[in-house]
Amino acid sequence: MFFLNKIFQLRDQGNPSAEKPFLEHLEDLRVCITRIVLTLLIATIGCFIFRNELMDIIRRPVTQVWEQGEQSALKDTGIDLEKWEDAKKIAEVYNTLDEEDREHYLREFEDPDEILADVRTVNLFRAALTLEDEVEQRDFIESHSALDEALQKKVLALIEGGPNPRSDARGKLVLMQALKPTEGFMLSIKLAFFAGIVISFPFLLFFLLQFVLPGMHDTERKALWPAMAIGFGLFLCGVFFSYYIVLPEVLEFFHEYSSDMMIENEWRIGYYISFATQFTLIFGLSFELPVLVMTLVKLGVLNCEMMRRTRAYAVLAIFVIAALITPTPDAFTLCLLAGPMVILYEICIWLALLLERKTARREAEEERERLDRMLEIRKRKEELGDAGGSEAGQDTPEGEESEHDPYDQDHDPHHHDEYHDDHDTDADHYHTDDE
Repeated sequence: MFFLNKIFQLRDQGNPSAEKPFLEHLEDLRVCITRIVLTLLIATIGCFIFRNELMDIIRRPVTQVWEQGEQSALKDTGIDLEKWEDAKKIAEVYNTLDEEDREHYLREFEDPDEILADVRTVNLFRAALTLEDEVEQRDFIESHSALDEALQKKVLALIEGGPNPRSDARGKLVLMQALKPTEGFMLSIKLAFFAGIVISFPFLLFFLLQFVLPGMHDTERKALWPAMAIGFGLFLCGVFFSYYIVLPEVLEFFHEYSSDMMIENEWRIGYYISFATQFTLIFGLSFELPVLVMTLVKLGVLNCEMMRRTRAYAVLAIFVIAALITPTPDAFTLCLLAGPMVILYEICIWLALLLERKTARREAEEERERLDRMLEIRKRKEELGDAGGSEAGQDTPEGEESEHDPYDQDHDPHHHDEYHDDHDTDADHYHTDDE
């Protein structure tokens, strides 16, 4: 409520002669919320049309994690990832056929001998994995007298690297599973909604600024669009930073951690989309810290000196908030979120200092202009006073008697004395009585 009252006070500062009552401010707030909801609805409907493309985009970090993990496992084998995936699928089919069908199946490929060598490599690797430990697996390959040296080294490298031998492993991780009939549809709506927030964010920010700062000065109103562009740019920086850097690292960490504990990574599509979208939006909104802080500075809640004095508490609060909103419990992700926020907070301190100096200069200029106007008004009054005195002196020159109105009772040309006139009147009265 305090923050809302501060916003209402700021809205009235730009136009004090037209201050609004509290209910009219609430009406403006209702209009602002209605615009935001309609904008989100239109953006969500537009994004829902491209739901398949959005699903490919949201799956990209998982695909990246899978490819990096498999390429790391295959780096010493000399086998390409796509070739390895094709070899596993071909081996699945080849092993189910009889001799005549195998020969007919191999004729479909340009180089049947190479395909047959890849199938044999996959089968030997899978056979070795059925043994208990790595020592027995290596002994099985090294003691195989029918293997040439190149094939033997390739299978031993596969045992050491440990790529996934299953042909459907990529599909289970990347495509994932939906365990409810309506889960796919609801996930499409959720994904379209989050994409709509990202796309319509400039308009949402504009509506908020339009409500919070309607009574801005002309210079501030001109700076609204650049400020909105900066806010949208910060939001996109947070989203891209999370999508391209943080999210793949976090997914790779949990993927490898589960693999080390011999846990099969078969993620649910619903949990993954909720995790990825929330993770991305959290980073995008956290990069809006300068917008929030500078708004509080504009409202007078914060200032540069206060932010400097409470820097240590602010950093602690940032780490606590980052720990609460981060979907993962690891310290690495926490630092990736809190680190940029601390840097942005330091930038806010300098921005607050520049804003205070700019405000002080503007107030000084306004005060100087006010004093100049007062001096100009005083000079005009003095000039008018001097002009009036000189005109009066010219009408009555020094040494001349001014003309008097003969009917002016206040003027006595005979210099009568009221006291003697009264006594003279009484004497005349007594004289009349004696006669």
